[in-house]
Amino acid sequence: MSPALVILAAGMGSRYGGLKQMDPLGPHGETILDYSIYDAHRAGFEQIVFIIRRDFADAFRARINQNPSLNRGLEVKYVMQDVKELPQGFILPTGREKPWGTAHAVWCTRKTVNRPFAVVNADDFYGADAFKQLAGFLKNAPANGHNYALVGYRLGQTLSEHGTVARGVCIADANGHLLSIEEQTALAPDPAGGANGKKPDGSTVHFPADTVVSMNCWALTPGIFPQLETQLVAFLRTHSDLKSECYLPGVVGKLLSIQQARVKVLTTEARWCGVTYQNDKPGVQAALKAMHDSGEYPHIR
Repeated sequence: MSPALVILAAGMGSRYGGLKQMDPLGPHGETILDYSIYDAHRAGFEQIVFIIRRDFADAFRARINQNPSLNRGLEVKYVMQDVKELPQGFILPTGREKPWGTAHAVWCTRKTVNRPFAVVNADDFYGADAFKQLAGFLKNAPANGHNYALVGYRLGQTLSEHGTVARGVCIADANGHLLSIEEQTALAPDPAGGANGKKPDGSTVHFPADTVVSMNCWALTPGIFPQLETQLVAFLRTHSDLKSECYLPGVVGKLLSIQQARVKVLTTEARWCGVTYQNDKPGVQAALKAMHDSGEYPHIR
């Protein structure tokens, strides 16, 4: 069975000021999603599962239906990330509108995804080699095991000149297996190189430019769904506010700490680019145009 690709597309784009998922950035009106679908399909993925919100579901489906890969045998499914969908025994806090985070988003696919799968963000360009690495790992992954992987990128190549970014800071052993991952939600570029984040006590911590970070580019199996639910329950017991989110890197980090998962850090030569802020858009547009001009991408729409 070929692997599935789960695309996290339910974000609100608060820092960007709109739905990045549907913004045309390529030279022929391509969205970043179009590139991910194209690269995933040629890497061997045959099923795409989009995680979206109901408030833009119709417009999102209409835009995805324009993608030519759907006419080449690619199966597409949609899962709604509903803030009311919670593990048994929990109810939505009054006034909560913000999605519960990436761990909750992936958990919402538990009734739809029944095969090894990759997870990526809708608004990040990962490059063709990243999808080849994910597909290669997943083709040999036991369907319900706890051997996972992530594609790591260098921190210095993933920063924005226009504000802070969120990244999962990774530490791996000599064999390339993940030892820990720490979600940094406000990394700011350091003029001297690398970036500065915050320790739990609020003090500043510096990360060199070559630090490996997670961009939510994961290879997982259905074996993670019970683990996600356990960690969601623990999160909800201690976070009843209106803003806290349960992040996938945080869940994986916890699983590593209790030795319930093994995660391989995959290396790639692929170029990452993405839009966190509106001012990031021209740079991404230029990078995508250069890839088209070099012949790396044909007219994919």
